[in-house]
Amino acid sequence: MPETQYNPMQDALARMAARSPVLLPHASAEQRRLRRELMDAEVALKEQREKVAALRRRLPQGTPLETDYVFREGPADLSRNAPAEMTDARLSDLFALGKENLILIHFMFGAAAENPCPMCTMWADGYDAVAEHVSQRAALVLVAKAEIGRLRAFAAARGWNHLRLLSSHDTSFNADFGMEDDFGQWPGVSVFRKGEDGRVYHFYTGSAPIGADLARGIDLMSPVWHLFDLLPEGRGDWFPSLRYD
Repeated sequence: MPETQYNPMQDALARMAARSPVLLPHASAEQRRLRRELMDAEVALKEQREKVAALRRRLPQGTPLETDYVFREGPADLSRNAPAEMTDARLSDLFALGKENLILIHFMFGAAAENPCPMCTMWADGYDAVAEHVSQRAALVLVAKAEIGRLRAFAAARGWNHLRLLSSHDTSFNADFGMEDDFGQWPGVSVFRKGEDGRVYHFYTGSAPIGADLARGIDLMSPVWHLFDLLPEGRGDWFPSLRYD
């Protein structure tokens, strides 16, 4: 029987688990009781997140898309915005070489809007920062209804250098996936998969509205809320802005 290779990380994790929850030596009995109660709830939340992810993975592949949507995009260099440099990109061509999954961010920036949604912008700031990591497993793109030149100008001002930016300006894409209605646009995320037959299948779409709540449906996609939830006063009624003084 081959000898099991020693893994120091397993020892470290075991030591951390043994001293969890973390409390200072002078913590009162009440603090210890409530912190252990919180720890039990945190473990239950972790298990619930994993259960939800498992349920999502069980979704069937479904039928292939009837429309191969055509978006507009430009060069990776956001300073190159001449109309002649803008090109068409079909949904079926957005998948990275050798990868069958595509994560598509529905960015709330309307065709007639002066600026995009501040909340969507906060999310996209984070997506740009992790795009290189995500690309190891799946293609990642951001789609907005705004004309491609306006979208690229805003992205350049934000310093987004890693996101692939696409405009759905002249398509029904947003409405077809429930991200646009008579009241305007909605933010969200969709996952597509390319089948062995080369066709594109819709796997999942989630939006900010969830149940009776209009804003918390994709909270898990931004660490900002989770950091605020660590604070004694919680997240409060704070809302992101495009600029801070």
